[in-house]
Amino acid sequence: MTRSRSRTSRVIAGTATALAVLTACGGGGDDTANKSAGPVTITFWGWAKGSKDVVDAFNASHTDIQVKFEEIPSGTAGGYAKISNAVKAGNAPDLVSIEYSSLPEFVSSGALQDIGGEFTEADRAKLLPQTVELTTLGGKTWAVPFDAAPQAFFYRKDLFAKYKVPVPATWDAFRKAAEQVRKADAKARIATFFPDDPTTFEAMAWQAGAQWFKAENDTWKIDTTDAATTRVTAYWQGLLDDGLVHKNASFSPEWTGSLKNGTTIGYLGASWGAGVLKGTLPEQDGKWAVAPMPSWDGKPASGMLGGTSFAVTKDSGKKAAAVTFAEWMSTTEEGVKARIASGTSSAFPAATALRPVAKKAFDAGYYGGQDIYALFETAGASISPHWAWGPTTGTTNTTIKDHFGKITRGGPGIADAVKAGHDATVAELTKRGLKVEG
Repeated sequence: MTRSRSRTSRVIAGTATALAVLTACGGGGDDTANKSAGPVTITFWGWAKGSKDVVDAFNASHTDIQVKFEEIPSGTAGGYAKISNAVKAGNAPDLVSIEYSSLPEFVSSGALQDIGGEFTEADRAKLLPQTVELTTLGGKTWAVPFDAAPQAFFYRKDLFAKYKVPVPATWDAFRKAAEQVRKADAKARIATFFPDDPTTFEAMAWQAGAQWFKAENDTWKIDTTDAATTRVTAYWQGLLDDGLVHKNASFSPEWTGSLKNGTTIGYLGASWGAGVLKGTLPEQDGKWAVAPMPSWDGKPASGMLGGTSFAVTKDSGKKAAAVTFAEWMSTTEEGVKARIASGTSSAFPAATALRPVAKKAFDAGYYGGQDIYALFETAGASISPHWAWGPTTGTTNTTIKDHFGKITRGGPGIADAVKAGHDATVAELTKRGLKVEG
């Protein structure tokens, strides 16, 4: 076991204890359908770029299992609500995409099946330890990790050169660069604060060393007032107050338009953002580059922004077939090629041996041939293992998002939103009858 994995396991051990009281044995599919004549047909819901290409490739190469795919909105844009409603109604698909941050909530609500019997320790040993731990809750395995999502800074290298702005390696340098960009062009900004997306802010806190959710014995400890979070909160509030970043909803027409007209020249995103920009701004081919995320001391450091896993819903009777497909997507060369060769996905596989496959499949010409996967590799290794997600992420994030939308100069700020998220989390945990401190 690596040192990183050992540290991570100790962090998750407490979380496992707290979640154990929430998780029953899971649904009870017995795969009786697998014994019938003909191929087993499973249903799969997801939204990640390249998903349909993967399903088509799997169906073309397999005769024993066939997959029916339905594209749904991204999780926080309605996808999770759709999945939850389907589970409650008893008509959920067999397999669903769930981001790591939302997995504990689905587990605690009894919506998923334990897949430890199908997705073995030998299978998990092939994956980035941080992703394995994020899918191991209550001592059970609840999902197949697909990708890690280390942070990265995407920037218009032509405009950085035009404005003579050095690419920042630290957050102090990032603020100075933001001032230079605004001075060079009064309408231009170095990046955007996304009021609709608390996960980007949480990744910043994660990178800084925060640990919002911690389980000890049977008690959840919630802490959003630690030094790391306070530092990140004050920093971003300062950027907003001084007008050094835009404030637009992520992937909105306003945000996309500002990228198109050059009034936003940077994007603080994650590894998957390389495919997003390439697909969104094809006319800017060759103008973008990728840099490590700025850090507080200039050394590699990253949180995780998103990241996908595949989970089997509680009433599926086709668990083995669903896990077989999930593993094919996540841990085979064919599955990774099928997703990335479409040109819309720059996923960074959790399966470490498949990183070279992903690198070869993704055409990095858009980034001038830059070896972006080498950058993702370094960032992925630097993801802090001390962050864990709680079982009420939906409540936490919805509350923060609502209050982020109210931020105004001289009015409510980021600290108010984080405090509201904290209070709502504590209230929800208490409502569920859990012990909580914070």
